[in-house]
Amino acid sequence: KCAHLRLACQAEQKPYYRSKLWWCGITLLGLGEVGNFTAYGFAPITLVAPLGCVSVTGSAFISVFFLKKTMRTTDILGGTLTITGIYLLVTFAPNVPQELTARQVQNYLVSWPFLVYSILEIIVFCILLYFYKRKAVKHIVVLLMMVALLASPTVIAVKAVSSMIALSVKGNMQLTYSVFYIMSVLMATSCAFQIKFLNQAVHLYEATAVVPINFVFFTTSAIISGVIFYREFQSAALLSVFMFPFG
Repeated sequence: KCAHLRLACQAEQKPYYRSKLWWCGITLLGLGEVGNFTAYGFAPITLVAPLGCVSVTGSAFISVFFLKKTMRTTDILGGTLTITGIYLLVTFAPNVPQELTARQVQNYLVSWPFLVYSILEIIVFCILLYFYKRKAVKHIVVLLMMVALLASPTVIAVKAVSSMIALSVKGNMQLTYSVFYIMSVLMATSCAFQIKFLNQAVHLYEATAVVPINFVFFTTSAIISGVIFYREFQSAALLSVFMFPFG
């Protein structure tokens, strides 16, 4: 956001990707995601994704100090509600085995719930892309909905790749399976397009609006993908099934 604001003030307009500050931000974001990537190999998606709350509250404070934004009462209330909800999500997240083999990932990929879910996601994404490209609709919800829809395959692929690498390091080689490389390509591609649409949203709207909305959409998309693809609530207790969506 800082990079976009600085470029807007310059007489000669340059593309954002030629800004050293913008690349610095993307690099820091990438380093943070390395930690996320590692976590997905050891914990359920439904536990890791909601903990992105740290980035929401952190970004809110950063925008106050560096972008000179005003912290409103509603922001403080929203942050408090977010932390409360995260506590419930983390407390009632399912406790399932996290060591996923390449064969398990292959079976999940061809399961009918995931295929139906994928088709619905593709249809919704194409509709949003049509409005974005043809009708020039660049509303924050449209942009961040596309980011969230791309986040679903990203999270699925990240968990698969991270788990297979963790197993390989332990001596159970998984890197010889083609599904490992398929998921790696899916992860990289979906990440790249996420950055494109997220960057557009940050350019057009305030960080105090983009970050929390993106967090809610991303977390919801990630949790749904974890429930459908990895069946993380398959053997969960009834109390957990009720309290988790409440959180």
